[in-house]
Amino acid sequence: MRIVLVCATGALQFGLGLQPLLTREYRHRWLAVAAFVALACVTAVCCGWVLRRRPLPAAVAAAGTVLVLAASFGAMAAAAPGQRHAAPDWSFGLVGWHLLLLLLDRVRVLVAVLAAHLVASLGLLLSSGVADRAAFGATGAAAFGAVSVQLAVVVITRVLQRQSQEATAVAEERDRLETRVLLARQWEQGQRSALAGQLGSTLPLLAGLADGDLDPREEDTRRRCALAATQLRRQFAENDEVPDPLVHEVTACVDAAERLGVDVSFAVSGAAVPVPPQVRRELTAPVVTALSAARSRARVSVLRTDREIRIAVVADAGADGVTASTGQVRVEHGAYGEHLRLEARWRTPPS
Repeated sequence: MRIVLVCATGALQFGLGLQPLLTREYRHRWLAVAAFVALACVTAVCCGWVLRRRPLPAAVAAAGTVLVLAASFGAMAAAAPGQRHAAPDWSFGLVGWHLLLLLLDRVRVLVAVLAAHLVASLGLLLSSGVADRAAFGATGAAAFGAVSVQLAVVVITRVLQRQSQEATAVAEERDRLETRVLLARQWEQGQRSALAGQLGSTLPLLAGLADGDLDPREEDTRRRCALAATQLRRQFAENDEVPDPLVHEVTACVDAAERLGVDVSFAVSGAAVPVPPQVRRELTAPVVTALSAARSRARVSVLRTDREIRIAVVADAGADGVTASTGQVRVEHGAYGEHLRLEARWRTPPS
């Protein structure tokens, strides 16, 4: 719409205003020429902003409005009193297109300025002493034709703007839905991969039990079964929507150990801290190993501060199979007689 307005304004000014300016008589021709040049300069400045697809700054719009109104009244004053709102007064009706180009994004200001310009123009007509009814009729018809077309452009622009905003909102909502679907698919694929990796260590155990290659009465087989059960229980707890995922997953490990007959005491201190899923897996991995290897008793402690998270386990178990430190989680463990003591530590990133 701005590009159309620039083209229409330039075509109307040079097509309808240049010929009267060159052929008609004026009281002050220099004033009419200055007004024509000023309006042409306003169109050129607006063209620069429109071609860059940028809205006019408020200062440029305000300065341009003042210049257009001054040029309009200058061109009107250059014509003889009897020629105002006639062919020599080429600015009447034309300046409305310049104002429309300047104030298209400011509809209320545009309507107020157009109304003020129309009232001032009629006041100058009355002050010129022309009382001919035909002159009033011609002036009214010209004013009605110009203003009605310009207001129709404003209405069309507002309708197109509203439709474009609605289309943009629909497109943004579609993009959000597509993003949610993509994230859901990625999350599902990640869960499948994690579960497949978990089952990768469980399936050989199940196959060995089914084929009779593994004896359920042996200590090593029972330990492997306990480890697989605790790992799966923690894996299932990872998918639950809970306020404190870390404590929920550690609780799942504790519950799995208690189902196997281990007496577990569990303590939590500190407020909940956001922990990424991968870090939670690394923090709970040594807990799973220690609890699945415990024979009768274990103690689990979760300590959280603003700077780090610690999970400590003391159990009557060996240190075999304890997960080593990773890039994000540091694991320390040691055997004290018949008891295993380990600690997984993760330092929270600085806020």
